[in-house]
Amino acid sequence: MSAQSNTPHDAEPAEFAFDAESERQIAQILAKYPPERKASGVIPLLYVVQKQMGRQTGSAWVPRVAMDAVAERLEMAPIRVYEVATFYLMFNTKPIGKYHLQVCTTTSCWLRGSDDVTAACKAATGIGAFGETSADGMFTMTEVECLGACANAPILQVDDDYYEDMDGPRTTELIAALRRGERPKPGPTIDRMDSAPVGGRKTLLDTAGQGTGTQDNG
Repeated sequence: MSAQSNTPHDAEPAEFAFDAESERQIAQILAKYPPERKASGVIPLLYVVQKQMGRQTGSAWVPRVAMDAVAERLEMAPIRVYEVATFYLMFNTKPIGKYHLQVCTTTSCWLRGSDDVTAACKAATGIGAFGETSADGMFTMTEVECLGACANAPILQVDDDYYEDMDGPRTTELIAALRRGERPKPGPTIDRMDSAPVGGRKTLLDTAGQGTGTQDNG
């Protein structure tokens, strides 16, 4: 059973107002669109809301009253904002924990051990299933589709950060660091540069211009 109802930020707020940082971001976003097309900024503004809720409450989500504020700012029907916020999975329409553990279970990640990452998340947080929040309110775990970093599978996304080449023990270590208030550097968790092959390049090893398939017949 989810422990979300035990978190202090569970209730839908009665009102919402953009803070100074959000207003600064909104001004930059809306400057990109003609006034008659400002409704095109609905997705960026929903991100602004989610970030503000994270700053203010420790839970990055988009309450309905904030969707209404977005609709008013963009002069569009509230239902249009609701449709966008509920269609895209990157918007949380319910309160979540301080850290959002997003486990990719699509083919590449699954073949390379996403089940172990999921099991480690459960063991380290006490969460029983995807969609739940830990009893202490620190972690929410969700299942996500392909995160587009298949060369570094399996991927565990924490909030907006990708942790790559994960396994069970490295997942446990990451969650322990987050509990201590530390945020390890995102990216590969093994000894490789970005998405370079493990152990170095296996092809195109000749850097002297040879072996390119061309031939000088002159």
